[in-house]
Amino acid sequence: MSSEWQYQIRFDLADQSQAEALRRKHSEPSLKPLSDILGQYDAVAKCQFDAFADYVAAAEAEGVDKYPLHAWTKATIENPAKKEKYLKSFTIYVQDQEVYSKQIADALEADLQPLAASGLIARLAKYDTNPANNPQPPAHSGT
Repeated sequence: MSSEWQYQIRFDLADQSQAEALRRKHSEPSLKPLSDILGQYDAVAKCQFDAFADYVAAAEAEGVDKYPLHAWTKATIENPAKKEKYLKSFTIYVQDQEVYSKQIADALEADLQPLAASGLIARLAKYDTNPANNPQPPAHSGT
C-alpha cells in the first residue's frame, strides 16, 4: 500500500442562488466557468449539506450505532446557521472518487484559482487524508 496521501478540493460559493442552482444541477450562466472546469476533470460538486443529510439518512436507515458521527452530523444540519453555511459549501468528486491524487488536486486547484480571484468562489481549499492534518471526530456523545 502506498503511503502517498490522497487529496480533496472543497469550495464555497459566494452567492446563495448560485449555490442552489449548483445543488439542483440547474443551468446557471454565471456558473459556466465552474462547470467547464469540472467537466475537464470528469468531476462533480456535491453540496456538503446534502452529503451530511445523506449520512444522517443512511445512519437512521441502517442503525446509528454503525455511524459514529450521526449525532454531530444531525445537530449540524438542524442548526440554521450551520445549514446556511453548508448549503454554499461543496466537495469536488473526480470520477466519482471523494479523494484523488495530489497531481489531480493540484491541477484542479490551479484551474479554480481564477474563479476564486473573480469572486465566484468565496473560499477554495485543498485537504489531504493525513490524519495529522485533519481534525479528529468529536467525542462520542448524545448531543
